[in-house]
Amino acid sequence: MASSSLVSVSSLNTKIKSLLETTFMHISLEGEVASLTYHTSGHLYFSVKDADSSIRCVMFRSNASKMKFRLEEGMHIVIEGSVSVYVPRGEYQFYALSIEPYGQGALALAYEQLKKSLEAKGYFDTSKKKQLPRYINSLALVTAKESAALHDMLKIAQKRWPLLDVTIVDTLVQGEQAPMQIAGAIKKADTLGVDAIVVGRGGGSIEDLWAFNTEEVADAIFNAVTPVVSAVGHEVDVMISDYVADLRAPTPSAAMEMILPSKEDVAISLDERFDAIRRVTDDKISNYERSLVHTKEMLVHLSPHKQIDEILSRIEDIKKEFVFTAGKIFSYKQREIDEKNEALNDRIARLIAQKDMVFKNALDSYLAGEPRKRYADGWAKVRVDGKISRLKKIKKGEKFTLEDADTLLDVACLSKKEF
Repeated sequence: MASSSLVSVSSLNTKIKSLLETTFMHISLEGEVASLTYHTSGHLYFSVKDADSSIRCVMFRSNASKMKFRLEEGMHIVIEGSVSVYVPRGEYQFYALSIEPYGQGALALAYEQLKKSLEAKGYFDTSKKKQLPRYINSLALVTAKESAALHDMLKIAQKRWPLLDVTIVDTLVQGEQAPMQIAGAIKKADTLGVDAIVVGRGGGSIEDLWAFNTEEVADAIFNAVTPVVSAVGHEVDVMISDYVADLRAPTPSAAMEMILPSKEDVAISLDERFDAIRRVTDDKISNYERSLVHTKEMLVHLSPHKQIDEILSRIEDIKKEFVFTAGKIFSYKQREIDEKNEALNDRIARLIAQKDMVFKNALDSYLAGEPRKRYADGWAKVRVDGKISRLKKIKKGEKFTLEDADTLLDVACLSKKEF
């Protein structure tokens, strides 16, 4: 058996580490992410695999913090880095320096990931958008103090609405520190009591504008009490801040055109409102005049003298009406009395006539009962055998007596003729 050199485990692992690091430096590795862990230290631990194999990977916090997108399991990526050995365990792994989505830019992926996340949180809901005032009197501009975008915005603001009170909140608008500065500037502007906040900068590359595609800026815009206008880049540039803001302007200059009234338009509007107010005022004055005239008439009508005159006039009318009515009643009653008097006289006359007749009949009866007056001349009582009889019953040749008041005759019927 041939002799071999004796080495320790640590020495062997160290030699392997040196060999791998010199052989596999600055390589690009393609594969699918698996077993992903975001460690509390900020380091990333994961594996990259293909159909037949896998390799462990690590990205330390210093590099992981620079990533624009969030790594997810199953994502197809390209890693730049090197292979090395972790000597204590004798395990080799890939040390990632940068990671890019396969076939897609990191910024584009980060943009879509953040957009999807914020949309799920309700940052884009139109129901949560704040309404900007129709007339803005005070405005905070969150932008770089010496930028061309600020110059353009101030120029247009002076032209359209010179009365505007502008507060400039200076901030970086690009670079690694820009997101935190922009978020802080928005929070500061939100405490100024202005009518609106414009967050803006001029055009540039996607990298230059990237600060407005960050979660820090999105949070500051969404949580602001003051309405926020996003005016970043050119019209074709659509930032995350545009989705979150209460109003999106295609450019900083356009933001001023959109939110500030034109002094000429305001002048015309004031003239129209003045005319409308004058018409309303004239109508109100006319209504008040009519009301005053009516009130005056009512006061005159309700005054004591007027009421006394009306009462006296009414009393006079009542007197006349009473005299007229009493005259009519008197005439009616007089006619009624005359008619009743006449009827009474007629009735009395009839009663007198009736009583007179009764009296005469009674007198006749009385006189008829007196022996000397019982029979009138030419009349006598007929008796047959002492009984009163009628001449019609006496027969020819029959004897009877005739008796008047003072004479009694015995006679006989010589002849008889009936009528």
